[in-house]
Amino acid sequence: MKLTVWTYEGPPHVGAMRVATAMKGLHYVLHAPQGDTYADLLFTMIERRDHRPPVSYTTFQARDLGSDTATLFKTSCQDAVDRFDPQAIIVGASCTAELIQDDPAGLAETMGLSIPVIPLELPSYQRKENFGADETFYQIVKHLAQPQARTQRITCNILGPTALGFRARDDVEELTGLLSDMGIDVNVVAPLNATPADIARLPAAHFNVLLSPETGEAAARFLEKNHGQPYTKTVPIGVGATRDFIAEVATLTGLSAQVDESRLRMPWWSRSVDSTYLTGKRVFIFGDGTHVAAHARIARDEMGFEVVGIGCYNREMARPIRALAKEYGIEALITDDYLEVEAAIERHAPEMILGTQMERHIGKRLGIPCAVISAPVHVQDYPARYSPQVGFEGANVIFDTLIHPLVMGLEEHLLTMFRDDFEFHDAAGPSHHGGHSPLPAEDASGGSISGKMMDVQPDNVIWLSDAERELKKIPFFVRGKARRNTETFALEKGLHEISLDTLYEAKAHYAR
Repeated sequence: MKLTVWTYEGPPHVGAMRVATAMKGLHYVLHAPQGDTYADLLFTMIERRDHRPPVSYTTFQARDLGSDTATLFKTSCQDAVDRFDPQAIIVGASCTAELIQDDPAGLAETMGLSIPVIPLELPSYQRKENFGADETFYQIVKHLAQPQARTQRITCNILGPTALGFRARDDVEELTGLLSDMGIDVNVVAPLNATPADIARLPAAHFNVLLSPETGEAAARFLEKNHGQPYTKTVPIGVGATRDFIAEVATLTGLSAQVDESRLRMPWWSRSVDSTYLTGKRVFIFGDGTHVAAHARIARDEMGFEVVGIGCYNREMARPIRALAKEYGIEALITDDYLEVEAAIERHAPEMILGTQMERHIGKRLGIPCAVISAPVHVQDYPARYSPQVGFEGANVIFDTLIHPLVMGLEEHLLTMFRDDFEFHDAAGPSHHGGHSPLPAEDASGGSISGKMMDVQPDNVIWLSDAERELKKIPFFVRGKARRNTETFALEKGLHEISLDTLYEAKAHYAR
């Protein structure tokens, strides 16, 4: 396993935590040493949850390894049942505890507890977080779902949303309303806010809506095979996908596909004058497979962008993303190494990035606008406001998500272009202060700083002030590439100063 400052996915027991934290009446007993007990940090801080995750740890230390850690685990199980009174428990080991091979699943089954005990076998050194969530939810459904008579009205289950999911709370609400417009009630949403008793009722629905393939597909396949429930294959993210989803549900149920689209603003806005000057922008898309596929379609077909690169970090989605990339005439990037992603973004030099929290940081380093469209995300991407991704309102939200970074980036570029203007230069201060703007800064000799050499670069390459000013007139989305090309040209020519002439010569050189 790699240690890094940021990872796209944690180990599989974090996926199990996401399922347990999403549910009610379920408790997770995790055999884990000190250092693996970070669930509170993940869920209460990042997702801003108002209650602690239902996870108990054995929290063994180094000195415990010479004694009976198995007894320590059994004691923790009994304490969790006595204290929290859950309807069921899931048990497993963290990646570190897996090495001591105590077999938490076998130990818990021998305790004779009065509630269902669901063992988890999560291979920490072969699989990752999304697999852990998918496998955990599958095991819960496999152990608890009971044969049921179908409901009198047509109903469905919504499968897949978990804690730490991307906009899962709002997506469930929007999707529930969309299904209601079609005359379909929701039987159970799971794992999010479901109890073990709710899981038992899953087979009463007529079909399942798979909202998140990463975390719910194994359970959907199980219910289809063992309880005769078909599941939807289209995730309704974007206008086209939402219409396809409605048609798919209509085919499954025989109901009308006519749904009120009066709230849908995205198609008109994306054709409006305010947006058309942003069409043709080159975008690079990276994240989990489901959101990448959805946003590639939105970017190309609904926003008029050019998709220059796509990829995903979860290898379970590698095959469909590679097939999609082939359809777009590009090569997919399948990796969980953010440095590879950064290198690909630099190579493609897009004008916008659609990605995760990681790509937000990459965009800041490269000076490229970024919109976050996929987990993993940080606290700012769990808004208090209603902000779904699915359905027609989700399409409106996505329009804002994609357009605003470009608009702000364009504004920054315009301010940079007019940097030498009396109102906008660096020392002018806020424009609304008018005559109170400070004078240009001066150096110790009384000369203006703007007349001096600017910005010392690696390898002793120095940008002279006239060249630096001209560079800043280049649009923000290609400025980084122009800087790198010019520095490379200068080094190849043995130059240590970049003048205005050097910049023009480099431009001519690379234009050939």
